[in-house]
Amino acid sequence: MSKPRSLDLPARTRAYRLATPRQEFAVLDSRPDGAMRGTVLLVPGYTGSKEDFLGLLDPLADAGYRAVAVDGRGQFESPGPQRMSGYTPRALGGDVLAQVAALGDGPVHLVGHSFGGFVARSAARLDPSPFLSLTLLSSGPGRVGPEQRTKIRMLRAALPVLPPSWVWAATQWLDGRDPAYVPDPPEIEAFLERRWFSTQPAQLIATGRQLRVEPDRTEGLAALPLPLHVAYGSGETVWAVSELAHMARSVNARHTVIRGADHSPNVSHPGVLVGAMTEFWSTVTTGPTAPAAP
Repeated sequence: MSKPRSLDLPARTRAYRLATPRQEFAVLDSRPDGAMRGTVLLVPGYTGSKEDFLGLLDPLADAGYRAVAVDGRGQFESPGPQRMSGYTPRALGGDVLAQVAALGDGPVHLVGHSFGGFVARSAARLDPSPFLSLTLLSSGPGRVGPEQRTKIRMLRAALPVLPPSWVWAATQWLDGRDPAYVPDPPEIEAFLERRWFSTQPAQLIATGRQLRVEPDRTEGLAALPLPLHVAYGSGETVWAVSELAHMARSVNARHTVIRGADHSPNVSHPGVLVGAMTEFWSTVTTGPTAPAAP
């Protein structure tokens, strides 16, 4: 989970609901003052939301990019079904395709953080034509590491049988036992609690399962007719750094390691991350030429 350091909305950013034929999605939409070099769609991870990308919006606009961060179905301020069957990879990937179509800017650069990387690659496999490139940010080829699998298993077991307030209290207690734990400012703590209670439990259960059982998708990634970028912090812990580096080499991706960052370079090192992404995008001149393998 990313924790934004500030909830202040950048001056060029507008919050609204993006209407699509599938449903409406809550978005943060930031536009440059001058000529636009392209559009970026930012997909958040497990227990996250569009606010995870607040630190990227102004730097991306300064670089000439329209940046749109979205709450997926059932995440925070976007509605979603109460059934776990509504959160399949195909359903979530289809949502991304609908979001891009609704933006109306033609092919976009797609960025998925953590579980958002799973969603992004599902969308690209369904139809790569709406995308100019795919960046997997702190997102591995398959299931998360053993420690994270244990945490998610406990969360998935608790959510169907305990009141959400009890589960939230338990997660906060576990976080507090971490020797590296630093209390959040009151406004951030209140936001995280509001985000937790606004997210559909079915979304957390279904997507948590995918994080625990997802097979290695390196082969499928390599088959995508898109320029790929794998970026993560040197202190990444959700996936092994060696696993991410191997994936980047195997799919011939642009490979960025952000020194001093952990699982959320989008929060801790936004300037460095934007520099790496815009440099990568400057090498991308055309969209995909053929569909991905089914």
